[in-house]
Amino acid sequence: MTASQRLPLALAACAALAFAAACGMVRGFAEGSATAYTRLPAAPDRRWLGAARFTYDDFGGINTDALETSAIPWKIASAALVLQRVDSNGAALSIATLNQALGEFGFIVPTSIANWPPGPAPQAFEQPLGIVTGYAGRSFLPLRYKVQIANLGCAACHAGVTYDAQGLPRRDVWLGLPNTSIDLDAFSWGLYRALQRETRDPSRLLAAVPRLYPATDSLEIETMRVLLVPRITRRLHQLESTIGAPSPHPNGSPGMTNGVGALKRQMHVLRPGSLQSEVGFNSVPELGNVLLRSSLLSDGAYAPVGATRFQPLSRDSVTDAHISDLAGIIAFFTVPAMGNPPDRAEREIPKVVDALQFLREYEAPRFPGPIDSMLARQGRDVYRARCAACHGSYDESLAHPRLLTFPNRLVPQAEIGSDRARLAVQDSALLRALLRTAYRRHVAVTGTGGYVAPRLSGVWATAPYLHNGSVPTLWHLMHPESRPTRFYVGGHRLDFELVGIAGSMAPDRTWQYPGDYVPWSRPYRYDTARPGRGNGGHEREFSVLTEQEKRVLLEYLKLL
Repeated sequence: MTASQRLPLALAACAALAFAAACGMVRGFAEGSATAYTRLPAAPDRRWLGAARFTYDDFGGINTDALETSAIPWKIASAALVLQRVDSNGAALSIATLNQALGEFGFIVPTSIANWPPGPAPQAFEQPLGIVTGYAGRSFLPLRYKVQIANLGCAACHAGVTYDAQGLPRRDVWLGLPNTSIDLDAFSWGLYRALQRETRDPSRLLAAVPRLYPATDSLEIETMRVLLVPRITRRLHQLESTIGAPSPHPNGSPGMTNGVGALKRQMHVLRPGSLQSEVGFNSVPELGNVLLRSSLLSDGAYAPVGATRFQPLSRDSVTDAHISDLAGIIAFFTVPAMGNPPDRAEREIPKVVDALQFLREYEAPRFPGPIDSMLARQGRDVYRARCAACHGSYDESLAHPRLLTFPNRLVPQAEIGSDRARLAVQDSALLRALLRTAYRRHVAVTGTGGYVAPRLSGVWATAPYLHNGSVPTLWHLMHPESRPTRFYVGGHRLDFELVGIAGSMAPDRTWQYPGDYVPWSRPYRYDTARPGRGNGGHEREFSVLTEQEKRVLLEYLKLL
């Protein structure tokens, strides 16, 4: 699991699954465990255990209550997605077709995990990273049922592709990098439309399940026929007649989440008409040095109870007690992300502590392109003079600088100028609702009116930039007058010179992918004129730099 904004953001806003495909599915609570996690060998050490939880664990999200908000009945949902492609383009009814469909939404079936710690390596992945599945049910009369439930784990959003020496994406993923291509809105809509279509012929849908999953037994099929399909059909009709959408709040573009919107839904304080108004989007963060945060979320709204919210921290500050404090907050992120109620999320704190042990020794991947060491040396001086006060102090290294101290500085929105929609959604109704939960023992929540300057670990791999992902490259961030009005994101290539999404400017100021490049996921056209997506901010800080200073600073940032 992880730590920063919706955490796992992997966790955190993944309420994209959240249109509650099986609302009110069964009577009586039942829970299970992530099948892949239970099959792992004994952990050789705590760091390995943390990576295993981060990659495979469900953090309490495999249960029938979660089907009300964030989880989905996996076999029916995946069969519907595959059948749609069978009819539309003649694809085979197979797991390969399913994984291809999920890949369009930015889910990754990796060839390997490049930064897996020493110990037994992960086996071949049969489904995308971060989709955790397990069985829940009851086996006694008068009601017997069995359902395979899917939810999102940390790695869905917090494991990203790496890049080769040409800037092309590879399926050797890096745990802790953001998945800047995962599109929770597109996935939610795709699943919604597939189920609308396929539940019109339940017999065909049910017949497809054992063809996709030959081990499906008769109790599962009967559960689908008697309980799941009728309930899903009624739920779809209800959604169509009320909000006409799979979820009452949007999640933004690829690499974005709306954790506050998902939390409001879970806490029953989401306002009517939130499809248009609830636009507090956040980029999925890179998790390097996250343990140097004294508060969490891009606005620092969550802090440990009794702690100073904005205080400088050093590596010596990362004690077991500090990790435990952060774990208390991060476990709460399973409420919006996975549909856990607060009391159940509280039980997951020890698992989160395990996951944070992996992040304790985490390092971002190295920049895969060329770096001019002379320019980088000059850029280090510019960084120290102009950037370190907000973004932290690094050691002397010009190979892979190590963050030594992080100021945790809150910058008022009026000063930084970034889109303020994210700040507006932390309203008093949500704060009051949180104070009524078990989490008042772990999380002090407040509106802050600003943004915490981010850590820059692995910044070269995290485009697009700003808290709402509204700028496609670091070069454009440094040149506000040249920022595109629109740009494409999702499955993109890495630009070594501008550092970010590779492309070129069209006459209408749209940053477009190279004409010969085929993205690995479905691109989304980000429009900075839409609510919550404004690309203003951080102009003044760059206005005092010369072009040469910007150039050398960009070279230094490749090292981080």
